Formats: sequence, C-alpha cells, structure tokens
Amino acid sequence: MRVLVIGSGGREHALCRSLKLDPQVSELHCAPGNPGIEEVATVHPVDPLDPEQVAGLATRLRVDLVVIGPEAPLVAGVSDAVREAGFACFGPSRDAAMIEGSKSFAKEIMTAADVPTARSRTCTTEAEAAAALDEFGAPYVVKDDGLAAGKGVVVTEDRDKALAHARACERVVIEEYLDGPEVSLFALCDGSTAVPLQLAQDFKRAYDRDQGPNTGGMGSYTPLPWAPDGLTEQVMREIVHPTIGELTRRGLPYQGVLYVGLALTSKGPKVVEFNARFGDPETQVLLDRLETPLGGLLMACATGELGLDPVFKAGSAVCVVVASEGYPDSPVKGDVIRGLQSTDNAYVLHAGTAWKDGEIVSAGGRVLNVIGHGPDQESARRAAYELVGRIEMRGSHHRTDIATVK
Repeated sequence: MRVLVIGSGGREHALCRSLKLDPQVSELHCAPGNPGIEEVATVHPVDPLDPEQVAGLATRLRVDLVVIGPEAPLVAGVSDAVREAGFACFGPSRDAAMIEGSKSFAKEIMTAADVPTARSRTCTTEAEAAAALDEFGAPYVVKDDGLAAGKGVVVTEDRDKALAHARACERVVIEEYLDGPEVSLFALCDGSTAVPLQLAQDFKRAYDRDQGPNTGGMGSYTPLPWAPDGLTEQVMREIVHPTIGELTRRGLPYQGVLYVGLALTSKGPKVVEFNARFGDPETQVLLDRLETPLGGLLMACATGELGLDPVFKAGSAVCVVVASEGYPDSPVKGDVIRGLQSTDNAYVLHAGTAWKDGEIVSAGGRVLNVIGHGPDQESARRAAYELVGRIEMRGSHHRTDIATVK
C-alpha cells in the first residue's frame, strides 16, 4: 500500500520508521517531514494545517492511506477533507477530535459516559477561576481549554501562579488534583471496535525528580512492570468503550487512536486527559516494541476492519528526549548537532531538526528522541543514555532519571 504520513516531529519519524518495516507498505511519503524522516520516506513541503493542500497531495500521490500524526491538523479538519477526497484516513474527524481540542468538551463527554475523572469547573472570567481554585484547593490544576502543544497545563501550590495562568487563557478548565502515578494507554479505534496497545509512561516535567514546568514530554518507557494486574482491561471497560460509545451516540464515530492519560489514584484509575492522536514520546517506545505490522493496523482502523489485539515483542524500550537550550520557555534554534549514529541497541529519531549549510541543526524545543531497547528496562535505559552521551549539541539538556521513577 502507498501511505502518506502528516507531521514533522519525533512521533512522525517513529511512525515512518515502523511503516517502512511493514512489508505491506510499498511506498511511503511524509509531509512536511524532517531530516530524519527523509532517510525512510519521500518528503513534501505541504502545510499540514491546510486541509485542501493535504487532500491535494494525497490525490497527486494516489495513496491508499493517510495517517495524521499531530493534533492540530485533526482539529483543523484535515481528516475530513482527506475522507471527502475519497481516501482512507487514520485520524478522527474534526468534531470527534474535540475530545482533545477542548478540555471542556472532553469533560462533558466523560460526565455523560460516567467515566471516572477529576471534578472540574470551566471558567471564562478571573472571578470564576478564583472561585474554582478555592473550591478545589492546592495543588492547583489549571488547563487551557484549547490546544497548547502539551504546555497549557499548570500544576502548582502557588495560587497566584495558578490564577495568572487562568488569566492568560481565554477559557480554562480548573480541576481537583489527582494523586498517584500517571500512565498512558492508547486504544486503536475503527468507528465501532477498540483494542488496546501496551501501557507506557511519559515524563512531563522539564527536569529531574519531576521538577520544573510542564513540557510536551521529556521521555518515556514501556512496558510498566509495576502496573496493577488487569489495569488495561479495566480502562478499556470503564473508560475507552464508554467514551467512544458516547461519541458514537452523538454521531461522532471515532476512527484513529484514543490516548488516555490516567492517574492511578487511591480510588482507582481516573482520566487526566484525552488526546485524539498518538502521544509523543510514548509512541516512540510503543512502536519500537510493536510486532504486528503497523500499516495493516492503521488501515484496519481507517476502514472499519479492526480485529485482533496487536502483539508486542518481549523486552523494554526507553526514550530520552534531548531538548534545546531554553526549552520549554524560549528554546534556542540553529545549533549544529553531531553524534547521531545508531548503536546496536539504540537509535535517534528527529523531533525538531532542520538542514542548514549542509549540517543538521536544532529547529525546535524537543530536538531529538533517543530510543534504547533491550531484554529488560535497565538494559534499555542504559543503551539510551549511552547514545545520549555521544550526541553533541550546544546548550542541550535532558532528564537523567527517565524510567527510574513512577
């Protein structure tokens, strides 16, 4: 099959890498791509947020499947345009993607479906926000209602800081803090059926020991040997199936991947957030361990023919994100990167890179994803950090405790 992937980050590099390994995929394209993706796919300079441009490219390439990586194109209606042009598409419709595009809408769906989540208030004025902060107390959790590239959430003990974040947003969701470790579960959906992928965990804070501001994710690992038995089945039963059922009841059948961010609280698993696409950087480690060919899975979701649960390889995978100087507040771009060569058990995915004068340079905040794999978590972690140690990029930083804390 001929496949077109939309996006330019580490998640899309991981998707392209896995699709390239699928014998069913005869031709692979990506728009707009990045220097790493260029090694495995033909890249095209298309605006991923322009539905007409993406649908036009799919038409010119005569692809069989379009895979949309990031959330912004989904909320912009790219999947709708692709389907209207007659192409199979992996990614929910614009209206269904509002499960991520609006925190308030997600809460509405969860309430209607009786899905366990934090109590919350949607606020549009400073007075409403102040009242909600006082109602729930510290730690304060304030979420920008719209898309914010993973950086629209503030969790703080400082009420003034929480209120300032609310003031800076047009509309916010303020909710009670959920105790317990967080885990990620992705469910592949074909409009009526849903099957789970392996559990993973990511690390949102910028610095070691979960210090610093929230980011798009500084690392991840899978599987989770400490996860409670039966957790996946419980989440599918209590969260995923009721959620996609409620969306279907509203005329929004869900095709693509539903990301469920969970807190394992003292009262059981509760939803922290939904995403309408593969999470980044959890996708990187999940696809490293995925044994079932990816192309067939994504096509089955797009065509309503999803069957058996995906199969994963034994062993573990760990992802360490190498970020640019100043990330997440004001990332510095344009620094030359060296030392990107793979080892026997680790490799690099490009997340925010570009070409400049014949060299690869930083072009974003999260610049590289370094993936290590091995028979167990410690060997995978060691492999990832050994390769991180070989990479040269002025001012870069990374967490040193990925896959060591829950």
